[in-house]
Amino acid sequence: MMRSMFSGVSGLRAHQTRMDVIGNNIANVNTVAFKSGRVTFQEIFSETLRGASAPNLETGRGGTNPMQIGLGLGVNAIDTIMTRGSTQRTDNPTDLAIEGEGFFIVRGGRGDSYKFTRAGNFILDKLGNLTTGGGLNVLGWEPELNPVTGEYEFNSESELVELNLLNKQLIEPKATTKAVMKGNLDAGYAAGDTFSAPITVYDKQGNAYEVKAIFTREATTATGSPWNVTFTYGGTAATGSLQLVFGKDGRLISTTNNVNVTIDLPDDAGVDDPTFNVDFSSLTMYASDCSVKTKSVDGYKAGTLSTFSIGADGVITGIYSNGEQQPLGMIALATFDNPAGLQKLGENLFLPTTNSGDFAKGVKPGVDGAGMLSPGTLEMSNVDLSREFTEMIVTQRGFQANSRIISTSDEMLQELVNIKR
Repeated sequence: MMRSMFSGVSGLRAHQTRMDVIGNNIANVNTVAFKSGRVTFQEIFSETLRGASAPNLETGRGGTNPMQIGLGLGVNAIDTIMTRGSTQRTDNPTDLAIEGEGFFIVRGGRGDSYKFTRAGNFILDKLGNLTTGGGLNVLGWEPELNPVTGEYEFNSESELVELNLLNKQLIEPKATTKAVMKGNLDAGYAAGDTFSAPITVYDKQGNAYEVKAIFTREATTATGSPWNVTFTYGGTAATGSLQLVFGKDGRLISTTNNVNVTIDLPDDAGVDDPTFNVDFSSLTMYASDCSVKTKSVDGYKAGTLSTFSIGADGVITGIYSNGEQQPLGMIALATFDNPAGLQKLGENLFLPTTNSGDFAKGVKPGVDGAGMLSPGTLEMSNVDLSREFTEMIVTQRGFQANSRIISTSDEMLQELVNIKR
């Protein structure tokens, strides 16, 4: 009699636990990147009244099955469902969602342990640090300049650092080393006719200079049609000159089609004379208007950070007032062998456990199983309300049924007591 009552009590406790998890899921239906929980039950040890017996071939007696009475149920597991939630578009430049596996890596300070989150609702603090709403720094890598290629690169093997978007508030000027010209020189020009095209170049301090390339048509010879090229700055001749020779098909046939040009500055200018190379190899000479202009110049003046953008590859790119762009950092992600084994810490954070797998190092988005980023979006909760309401009804019925076991057992005990009467 008492066994049934205690079985009912275990059922009440287990169903109450299940209801607690369901209530938490529904409460977090709008929590960014929330991962829902699921409760599964298991039966408790059964009391064996009689063991099983094997058939007897000599006597012909058949075998018997064991006789057992179960002692109720318990909670088998409370699982974290790590499926990805739907994406919500926000157009906030610091909002990020992960399209696939992976977690953002955050920590409260350099002495703090690493924590992990799927919630990408980040903000910028007063100092320009990229942080969570709770003030934890988002981690990644700073760009490293490759001296060979002159390009910025990110080394995922290097130590993770706090990402700051204001460390590079000012971009240093770059002196012009190369200019490329393109376009056409009019084949109808007579000897002595000229055409000029401006080239804006910069010195090491970012000062701009407008240099004019002056093209002078020379008399055609048996070897081709020559044009002399000279340069001026502020009405004064600059050092450097070149002769371009075009063939009968209007294409360059001269062996040298580029020249080094130097602007002679006053002695008190306080900066070295700018020297740069001008490439004319893309010019043509057809019976069409002159259209020579600067295709590209590699120098620029100093600039201040105007805005920034975050790419799907996690690279944070600064956009400066001089039109230049420069990487400010790259967001790192973490992957785990068993994400469901992570321990919830609160505030949308997770910690590794012995069953989740260790955190070894950060990985670049889109590499080693990590997903790409979706800028301007947030991952929503993966709670399915229709399923939760259905589970709530089933749980309620299970709780009611177990309560009936207790009340019925109580009535049977009452009848037993009343036998004496």
